[in-house]
Amino acid sequence: MDGMQQFSSQVWDSSQSPASVNAEASAQEMAADKTRPRPHVLFLIDHLMALGGGETNLLKVVQLMPPELVRCSIGTFRITPEIRKNISVPVHVFPWKRVYHLDALKAAGALRKLIRDEHVDIVQTYFETSNLWGGLVAKLSGALLLSSRRDMGILRKSKHELAYRVVNRLSDRVLAVSEEVKRFCIDADHIDPGKISVVYNGVDLQHIATGPQANPFATAEWAAGASHIITCVANIRRVKGIDTLICTAQRVCREFPGAVFVVAGSLYELEYSRKMQEMIRSLGLEKNVKLLDFVGDPVPLLKMSNAFCLLSRSEGFCNALLEAMACGVPSVVTRVGGNPEAIQDGENGFMVPVEDDGAAAERLLFLLRNPERALQIGQNGRIAAQTRFSAETMIKKLISLYRDLLAERDNKR
Repeated sequence: MDGMQQFSSQVWDSSQSPASVNAEASAQEMAADKTRPRPHVLFLIDHLMALGGGETNLLKVVQLMPPELVRCSIGTFRITPEIRKNISVPVHVFPWKRVYHLDALKAAGALRKLIRDEHVDIVQTYFETSNLWGGLVAKLSGALLLSSRRDMGILRKSKHELAYRVVNRLSDRVLAVSEEVKRFCIDADHIDPGKISVVYNGVDLQHIATGPQANPFATAEWAAGASHIITCVANIRRVKGIDTLICTAQRVCREFPGAVFVVAGSLYELEYSRKMQEMIRSLGLEKNVKLLDFVGDPVPLLKMSNAFCLLSRSEGFCNALLEAMACGVPSVVTRVGGNPEAIQDGENGFMVPVEDDGAAAERLLFLLRNPERALQIGQNGRIAAQTRFSAETMIKKLISLYRDLLAERDNKR
C-alpha cells in the first residue's frame, strides 16, 4: 500500500490559484481517494473516565477526522458508559491495572490481535501507560508508532525514565502539542529534533459559532447576582492552581464584591478538592467562588464571562484557553508551557508568573475597570484562535503527518 497515495494533498489546501483549477483538482483527488484503502489509525489512551485536555482532544480528533480519508478507532483501558455512548468510532477496551499481572499479558495479546486483524497502520498514543506499554506492543505488532507528549513530564515517575528511553528509540515520530513541549523532549529526553512534530490543539470554531442557543447558566442563582463573571475551565487538581485562583478572587472581590469566579471541572483530586472547598469557606467567598463540577460544554459559560483565568503551575498546551480566546473572552493565564505561544502579553491576553495571585488580580482588575480595552483584547484573542488554532488546521497537520509516516514506511520496504 502506497502511503503517499492515501491522502489528498488538495482536499485540505484551497490557498492555491486559480480557484477553478483548485476545485477541479480537489474533486479529482477526492474521487481517487474513494478507490484507495484508508489508513487505519488507532488512538490508544490510558482512560476515558473524565474529560481533561488530552481526552477532549482525542474525542475531537476522531469526531472531525474525515472518514473518507482516515479510518479511526479508539483503544483504552477504562471508559465510562456515558463517554462511550457518545463516540461514533469503534472503541476497544483492554482492562488491566498492573504491568506485572496476567491481565496485562492478556491485554497485550488482545491489542496485538486487534492491530493485526484490523490492519492498523498507525498507533497514536496518549499519556504515560499508552506511550510506554502500548507503544511497545504497537511496535512489536508491526504498526507505526506516533507517540504523543502532552505535558512537561509532570506525571512521570523515576520508573518511567528508562521506559521512555526505549520508547523514544522505537517511536517513528513523537508528537508534541507545543514548541515548549518539544524543547522539553529535546532537553530532557534527548530526542532528535527532526523526529518531533508539533501539532497544536485546535478549537472547533463551527461549534463556537453555532453552539446551543439556550444558555443553561443564564438562570443560575449565582449568575443573576453577579456584577462580573470570571471563568476557569479546569479539573480541580493542584497543577491547575485553583488555590492561587481563590486567592486572586479574594483580592478582586475587595473592589468588585459582586464578582463571581466560576470553576468548571471535575473534582479530580478529592483531597485537594476538599481543601479548596474549605479554603473558600474560610475566606468567606462562598458567594464569590463557585465550583460547578464537570461541564460538558463550557462554551455558553465562556460567552457570558467577562474574563477567563487559569493559573496553572504547568501546562502542555491549554485547550480551555483556546476555547476562551475563540469565544472572544480576554484571558489571564500563567506563563507556562505553550501559553506564550498563544498569548501575546497585553495584546490578546495577559500572562502572569506562577503562584502570583497579586499579579493575576491586577490584570483581572484592569480588564474589569476597562471594558472597552477588555473587549479589544478579547477580539484579538478570537482572531488568533481563528487564524492559528482552529480544529481544521489541527486536522490538516495530523493528516499530513500520517501521510509522511506512511511514505517513510513504504520507502523502507
